[in-house]
Amino acid sequence: MNPNNHEMHHTHHDEHSHMHEMNHQQMTGMEHSMHMGNFKQKFWLSFVLAIPIIVLSPMMGLELPFQFSFPGSEWVVLILATILFFYGGQPFLSGAKMELKQKNPAMMTLISLGITVSYLYSVYSFVATHFFHQHVMDFFWELASLIVIMLLGHWIEMNAVSNASNALQKLAELLPDEVTKLHADGHEERLSLQAVYEKDILIVRAGDKMPTDGVILKGQSIVDESAVTGESKGVKKAIGDRVIGGSVNGDGTIQIQVTGTGKTGYLAKVMEMVRKAQAEKSHLEALSDKVAKWLFYVALTVGLIAFIIWLSFTDLPTALERMVTVFIIACPHALGLAIPLVVARATSIAAKSGLLLKNRNALENAHDIEMIFLDKTGTLTQGTFAVTGVEVMDTTYSSETMLKYIGALEASANHPIATGIMNYLKEKQITPYTAQDEQNISGVGLSGSIEGKTVKIINQKELQRIGQTIDTHLLQPYQEQGNTISFLIIDDQLIGFIALGDTIKPEAQQFIAQLQQRGIEPVMLTGDNEEAAKNVAHYLNMTTYYANLLPDDKERIVSDWTKKDKRLMMVGDGINDAPSLARATIGVAIGAGTDVAIDSADVVLTNSNPEDILHFLNLAQATRKKMIQNLWWGAGYNILAIPLAAGVLAPFGFLLSPAVGAILMSLSTIVVALNAMTLTLKKGL
Repeated sequence: MNPNNHEMHHTHHDEHSHMHEMNHQQMTGMEHSMHMGNFKQKFWLSFVLAIPIIVLSPMMGLELPFQFSFPGSEWVVLILATILFFYGGQPFLSGAKMELKQKNPAMMTLISLGITVSYLYSVYSFVATHFFHQHVMDFFWELASLIVIMLLGHWIEMNAVSNASNALQKLAELLPDEVTKLHADGHEERLSLQAVYEKDILIVRAGDKMPTDGVILKGQSIVDESAVTGESKGVKKAIGDRVIGGSVNGDGTIQIQVTGTGKTGYLAKVMEMVRKAQAEKSHLEALSDKVAKWLFYVALTVGLIAFIIWLSFTDLPTALERMVTVFIIACPHALGLAIPLVVARATSIAAKSGLLLKNRNALENAHDIEMIFLDKTGTLTQGTFAVTGVEVMDTTYSSETMLKYIGALEASANHPIATGIMNYLKEKQITPYTAQDEQNISGVGLSGSIEGKTVKIINQKELQRIGQTIDTHLLQPYQEQGNTISFLIIDDQLIGFIALGDTIKPEAQQFIAQLQQRGIEPVMLTGDNEEAAKNVAHYLNMTTYYANLLPDDKERIVSDWTKKDKRLMMVGDGINDAPSLARATIGVAIGAGTDVAIDSADVVLTNSNPEDILHFLNLAQATRKKMIQNLWWGAGYNILAIPLAAGVLAPFGFLLSPAVGAILMSLSTIVVALNAMTLTLKKGL
């Protein structure tokens, strides 16, 4: 037995059991806090706690018409505010802790500064008023309103955008839990995938998933690797060929020898690439976080300067009150709602337009996209290898009769073209003739005797060799799309041809042209051969393409361009696209693709129509414009109010009272909310 078996077993098990943990490590401040308790529940409970505080305590020293108090009401306010601070404020405090640990203060730190200062200063005010009979203004009202508004903003945003990515979990689920192992004495045993080691021999029956990477020892089959490599054509596999864990076996039973499990398997490598790419992409900062970081430093600096200056002219309580007022006024009520409201509005518009937004920053990061990398199979093409046309040249035969002859020869053949043709006949309900003396002519095609006639199916090279000519106009549309063409010869007479391929989506040509009009360079990525890729690129008028790619090639290409500071979008649908979707500035998954691709992406096209990408770009442009307007409205209030609260105009007899500051703050919040609601998407491309 392999001495490393125990270790390999351990790593394979680890990979499955630590999925959740790996996801967890990728979350940045705000995302992390979102997973700490149910925001909806937190908001409603905090709202209930805040109502008595708002009714019983003045707004920055200003008595509002609906407010009242009773003997001992300030004790009620203190107790409720303490519960609210620790319960409702917890996500922000946890988020701030993470931001500060990463030396990157942003929205969470700014909110925490406001709520912590207002709570601690209010407790100090309570103690000073009740036990030392000094009148110090409290900020309980601000504490309550700030926590409730911020929780509302985060709840709106969470509601709009699903954040958790299960891409790694989905990859693990592609492999079967149990496998059939063949022992040396010939008996079979069902056991858990975790108990499989390299060199073991496994039996994979028709229709089963390949449990691991391996080499075929016995049998042959056509394997569907579309989910794993994106290859639309079924791949013919025989003894000595390699198979990939997660691909689906066709109609043949095979025996494989395991070459890779756990950390060494193909899927594990893809998983690792996705994890790394997701972790590295998290540095893309949200607009609101950039503004919040800037405001945090400004508030901290201005507050401390104000404290020192006021202290040198007046007493400690006045200087302290000025500093606290600056910190609290800097707190982003409007800013906290500015972006979530726009995101929520944009997300609902997107959903109606066939776009599912999975990452809150997708719309912000989509501006100035310079390149779009498009996976060919399933994105620009339909993603299935099927009959694209049947052309008859000898009119004594109908297309149905021609198909009966073709079907007779292809019925027993074991390759993707035969599978595509037989599926087509089944669909058309055509029963083929029966063939005798079938022979496979190496590198040419098939021959046999049908209905007393000598029948051959040959490729174009052989057609030219035997001196048969054919109208090029007839072949051109199929050749342009990179189709495989097979010619039917009966008694040395050319009867017609059948074309098979992965058809280009009808809207693809217009989509590429419109990208080019916008100054965005489309680049095609494909695992297909050079010839097929060149034909499709030429047909779609694309100048740049990469062929013969493996998943890590795709991820490497995307990564290389990202390192050159190119803002790029990746569009794909298969597992092989997952690492590059996670790596790109914006990853877009085609809705008809695999769950893994969908989970690695920032945006999902639910209608699988590439033209929806243009709608997304339009929406992103409109959304970013709205966000910037809202950030100016939100931060504009702070830019004005912070120096006034600090007392820059005090020498001229003007000092911004906290109450007026609070009214201005409420107004900027209302303006921001109304502005967000006016976002619309112009459908014109």
